[in-house]
Amino acid sequence: MVEQRQRPTRARTPSLGSASGAMAVATMASRISGLFAKVLLVWVLGLGMINDSYTVANTLPTVVNELLLGGVLTSVAVPLLVSARQNSEEEGESYAQWMITMGVILLVAATTLAVLGAPLLTELYLGSHTRANSELTTAFAYLLLPGIVFYGLSALLMAILNVRQVFGPPAWAPVMNNLVITATVSLYAVTPGEISADPVRMGQAKLLILGLGTMLGIATQSAVMVLSLRRTGFRFRWRWGWDRRLAEFGSLAGWVVLYTVISQIGMIVTIRVAGQGTSGSVATFHYAWLLSQVPYGVLGVSLLQALMPRISRSIAEGDTEGFVRDVGLGSRLSAILLMPVSAFMLTAGSGIGVAFFSLGQGSVGAADRLGVTLGVAAAGIVPFSITMLQLRAFYAMKDARTPMLINVIMVVFRTAVCYTLLMWLDPRDLVIGVTLAMSLSFLVGAAVGQWWLHTRLGRIQTGRTLVGIGWALLASAVGCGCAFAVWHWLGGSLHGFGDVATAWVGLGVRGTLVLGLGFGLMLLLPIPEMTIVRQRLRGLLNRV
Repeated sequence: MVEQRQRPTRARTPSLGSASGAMAVATMASRISGLFAKVLLVWVLGLGMINDSYTVANTLPTVVNELLLGGVLTSVAVPLLVSARQNSEEEGESYAQWMITMGVILLVAATTLAVLGAPLLTELYLGSHTRANSELTTAFAYLLLPGIVFYGLSALLMAILNVRQVFGPPAWAPVMNNLVITATVSLYAVTPGEISADPVRMGQAKLLILGLGTMLGIATQSAVMVLSLRRTGFRFRWRWGWDRRLAEFGSLAGWVVLYTVISQIGMIVTIRVAGQGTSGSVATFHYAWLLSQVPYGVLGVSLLQALMPRISRSIAEGDTEGFVRDVGLGSRLSAILLMPVSAFMLTAGSGIGVAFFSLGQGSVGAADRLGVTLGVAAAGIVPFSITMLQLRAFYAMKDARTPMLINVIMVVFRTAVCYTLLMWLDPRDLVIGVTLAMSLSFLVGAAVGQWWLHTRLGRIQTGRTLVGIGWALLASAVGCGCAFAVWHWLGGSLHGFGDVATAWVGLGVRGTLVLGLGFGLMLLLPIPEMTIVRQRLRGLLNRV
């Protein structure tokens, strides 16, 4: 049990609603621009060998960054930065300067080693049975792995900005990345020639454009973070030597690194199993998973970033009641905000795939498979969001060991399901099975995390949280049922309009019914968390 003690006076901070709302707007722009960039990639590259190779290579810098720094920063740095800043402004700034110094040194060293070991990283993730091209993946990796520095720096600067109650600019920074990626893919499309896979030529124009342009995107995002931090009055100076918080940081970081290693083992299994399906399965899984994260990125991440300093501050002040209240509120809001969207993507996944990904080099069959995979991935959005919140709650308590153990349970479960499905499923359906294993593993993680929090803290509003999830599930189910009935009656009359046009009409019908009825019913149901929404709607109607 976290020890209770008298709470000191708190500095005035933005409300949860205003902080998460500001980030949601920026994140919406980021996700929309990111979606367009991903769609453009499929239109230009298709869902085949080249996209598989590019996708795996583009994953490697994020993997190395997470192993060495990224996961530590987003999970452990915020509580420690909050603690240092509460002592004094000067101490908080000096600690941030020390973290940047250590982070840059570690990132540069990691980047050097990763580039030298690019062929080994490619072999680790692809294996011997993949349908991606190992040589082309390695060529992309040489161009993309230097981005490790910028990924890590972006995560570090975002943590520092969030602690300073600056949420908007970090949320807008990925938009610049997406704009650079869009320009890169457009330039790739108009450049003559094709990427050669047999043999692979490192100096080929299209290969260089796609690889270096992708790295330039994340570098631009990092530069926006630097400018944003300078505008807060922060001035960087190198800080060397031993910091008295280093032992605390190191003990927490060690567990987080182990957590990340386990996560990447799970991802290696996922990519290897998916890679034994039909050509394009790795890219299909990647795009489906990223698309399923759009609603979480807009709503869930914004909520999490706004909550993290609050729950960290509650722990620092010994306010167990406030800590439990905010964690419970975050779980309920995650379900209420994300459940209807998850239901829509589940019922309309095939239509989303065909509507967005069947043009250019894409095909209706591959786009439909991507859409079905997206629907299965979307089924795990709510448990994923709750699990991420629970893990951050443990990090706020400066307990990084428990999240690692929860992750072990999830990865073991996911691995067992993946290899079981590998023995039974047709290669064409393997990517759908792998995605199902991913979604189910987060459901297991959410259940285990809630039990562990109860064991640690006692009463944590589990019943109230389940009731909130139940109401959201009921409202979403009604919307799905009505959408299914209407489309069953209407869909047969639209076959003459073509696959893409029919898909767009289906999205309109399902979106209106599932989202409209889902959120509308929640406004009518006795859900306390919807009170603020009702009040704002009444205010708008009164003005009219």
